[in-house]
Amino acid sequence: MATQCVTKVELTVSCENLLDMDVGSKSDPLCVLHMYTSGNQWFEVDRTERVKNCLCPKFAKKFVIDYHFEVVQKLRFSLYDIDNKTIDLSDDDFLGELECTLGQIVSSGKLTRPLLKNKRPAGKGTITISAEEIKDNRVVNFEAEARKLDNKDFFGKSDPYLEFYRQMETGWQLAHRTEVVKNNLNPTWRPFRIPLQSLCGGDMEKPIKVECYDYDNDGSHDLIGIFETNMTRLQQATRVSPAEFDCINMKKKQKKKNYKNSGVVSVKFCQVVKEYTFLDYIMGGCQLNFTVGVDFTGSNGDPRSPDSLHYISPNGVNEYLSAIWSVGLVIQDYDSDKLFPAFGFGAQIPPHWQVSHEFPLNFNPSNPFCSGVEGLVEAYRMCLPQVKLYGPTNFAPIIRHMSQFAQQALQQNTASQYFVLLIITDGVITDMDHTRAAIVAASHLPMSIIIVGVGGADFTDMEILDGDDGRLRSPSGEPAIRDIVQFVPYRKFQNAPREALAQCVLAELPEQLVSYFRLKKLQPPSDPKPS
Repeated sequence: MATQCVTKVELTVSCENLLDMDVGSKSDPLCVLHMYTSGNQWFEVDRTERVKNCLCPKFAKKFVIDYHFEVVQKLRFSLYDIDNKTIDLSDDDFLGELECTLGQIVSSGKLTRPLLKNKRPAGKGTITISAEEIKDNRVVNFEAEARKLDNKDFFGKSDPYLEFYRQMETGWQLAHRTEVVKNNLNPTWRPFRIPLQSLCGGDMEKPIKVECYDYDNDGSHDLIGIFETNMTRLQQATRVSPAEFDCINMKKKQKKKNYKNSGVVSVKFCQVVKEYTFLDYIMGGCQLNFTVGVDFTGSNGDPRSPDSLHYISPNGVNEYLSAIWSVGLVIQDYDSDKLFPAFGFGAQIPPHWQVSHEFPLNFNPSNPFCSGVEGLVEAYRMCLPQVKLYGPTNFAPIIRHMSQFAQQALQQNTASQYFVLLIITDGVITDMDHTRAAIVAASHLPMSIIIVGVGGADFTDMEILDGDDGRLRSPSGEPAIRDIVQFVPYRKFQNAPREALAQCVLAELPEQLVSYFRLKKLQPPSDPKPS
């Protein structure tokens, strides 16, 4: 498997003078990054957090993308005023956008441009994007608390949060914002992590500024106090002997003679660890195990009829086959034996014609494996005329089936195997509650689920399973510990080149794999060669 040398670039985004779309308060902006692929397609790379009631946001969430020097990588930064919880942006107010190339940002280091709306200036709105190559893959794990913070609220107590800033030639750049602890002058923040490069550029002596604020809903956050430190000092922290810092508010200090501080921030834990990448795991011996599930329910239409989603056209294709080819060709490079189990669900199968929700496409339960993508395609073609499309559309059985294998791999307590289930479906799901429970259970296992929706059905249920807009929960209320589902509607890519679908379908997989092994504190099986 050829791995190109790719540079990773971190992009930091801030805006000034955004349009104000909210009556009685200010806009609640969020920035979405899209990348242009060959074939006239934009696909979403990532989105920042939403900053409430703010027309000049500094986004703490960074965009990390691969920089290919030899390719023109067109980017689009779009700003929206978010007033609801849906992932869909069509119901949110559009605040403006910037289209540029990654090369333009990288060559400027810091790019400021006006935001455009319908190709005209979006008021006085501007966007600033800073780029930095990521050369250091260490992160810093923090645990912090504070005591006796100043009370800034008339009713109740302050709602404190911390902001960490890195010193740049052009001033201070936001590296991280903690969560807000409500109504507490002695807060303990949840453990958090900051990439070492974002915090101090890898220089342990470089000043780091920490600002403590009282959060206000209307966006007018009150400064409690500030201190400066560096990594050398922070790393001396232990739970027994924390590193303690006086929070100083200069305005108060100038007014009060016997002013001491506005509270004390106590860092109890500060540990620098190496962060392994997706390639580190793959090159260090982790295998991807790829399984396919194909929807054979009646809503697909009679395969002999040209308007059926299972109808194979005279030139030998349909949407199911295209999805198998697109995704399979990429994944098979990461699987050493290239043997893929393939199952169907929702059909009546011979010889007794009972409905099955997990039957091998080759009708061989003891050996459901297909050899390579060609084997998958062949098994699908052979299976299609032998089954009767039926129903209902149940996902849970095939997810649980795959979970059993992931559970066995979990017992080994190594990062040697990760499982990917590709479900291709026409969309109308019957066992939603069972499926949600199965996905939440699977979020604890080394596996990801990719759902490709074919046809023109309403895919709202699939958007719910793809937890991008908040944690998926089981019917009993248990949250998934991580987002493991990626949903992509095939029709968006119908006229795009094959690699565009694969690129979008697999976009979240590297981060899902890395986040799982990181959660379990598992290193690559063998130490990958230094890059």
